[in-house]
Amino acid sequence: MKRSDIPTGLLETLRRGTVIPAIPLALDADRRFDPRRQKALVRYYIDAGAGGIAAGVHTTQFEIRDPRHGLFRPVLSAVSAAIDEWCGRRGTRVLKVGGVCGPTHQACQEADFLVSAGYHAGLLSLAGHGEDSIEDLLAHVRKVAGRIPVIGFYLQPAVGGRVLPYEFWRGLCEIENVIAIKMAPFNRYRTFDVVRAVAESGRAGEIALYTGNDDNIVVDLLTEYAVRTAGETRRLRIAGGLLGHWSVWTRRAVELLRSARDLSDAGAPIPQSLLTLAQEVTDANAAVFDAANGFAGCIPGIHEVLRRQGLLSGTWCLNPQEGLSPGQAEEIDRVCRSYPHLTDDEFVTAHLPEWLAD
Repeated sequence: MKRSDIPTGLLETLRRGTVIPAIPLALDADRRFDPRRQKALVRYYIDAGAGGIAAGVHTTQFEIRDPRHGLFRPVLSAVSAAIDEWCGRRGTRVLKVGGVCGPTHQACQEADFLVSAGYHAGLLSLAGHGEDSIEDLLAHVRKVAGRIPVIGFYLQPAVGGRVLPYEFWRGLCEIENVIAIKMAPFNRYRTFDVVRAVAESGRAGEIALYTGNDDNIVVDLLTEYAVRTAGETRRLRIAGGLLGHWSVWTRRAVELLRSARDLSDAGAPIPQSLLTLAQEVTDANAAVFDAANGFAGCIPGIHEVLRRQGLLSGTWCLNPQEGLSPGQAEEIDRVCRSYPHLTDDEFVTAHLPEWLAD
């Protein structure tokens, strides 16, 4: 599968910028896969206006790849089928992104499966490649990109990533089937390394930049970068977000991205209210993702928000030891009280019966 095989409309959506939630894994009280609730999440994201859905990523729990659970293929197949079914009903299409990780042989096998399951692109994690040289990392990406269009991924070191220098990102931009990069180093210096690499590669029109910086979501979407190269000044923007944070309150994320894009298109000044909103979103993310405890409760925090809305029936994870941190539920209470305009509870309540119906 080559980059040109992505349906033209979806490639344009990716480049223009869209909301791509990283879908959580729906489990029942016995920690078994719950296809009905998984389908409800897919329907929620599509009706909320997301232009893509990512599955098999951190938010979906990496434990699905554990042979004891054997859930990687069943879950991603179910998500792909649910997307096709609901898009068919709604007369729309969304970009299907699947997570790809592990050593090269595993990553290539996962990429091949994603193509067979109808996914359009692979979000390639380099976690576990901490000792590889830059040349080896790029060789790894090339092999995966030979199988599926790749979205590069800068993962913060605090949760398993590594510091990747400018030279890596510049080399990545030379790989033809790289179509986007998700930047989540939680670091402004390292984020700029990626932006600069894309600008200097001359492929800014082909490689879309997406934020995964949970601590800086809104400002990322509002910022125009002016990168001075040898021949000209190239202006770039972060087009959208591929975020676990956007797996909750997704309707508001769609509205936020639209507001940021409208300002950009109009060349209008950024109002103070949006900068205030930026810090409110960061505070809400800190509660849901459990930043105070090194993100230990990030997945249960997402589950808790969705449970309160009725989309999930509980906060269960495949790992029985993984749950909300002490005080995390109270922090989620606080941000919901403080920032009701960040939630989309009324939207979910209005549509939940339909999403849960067979």
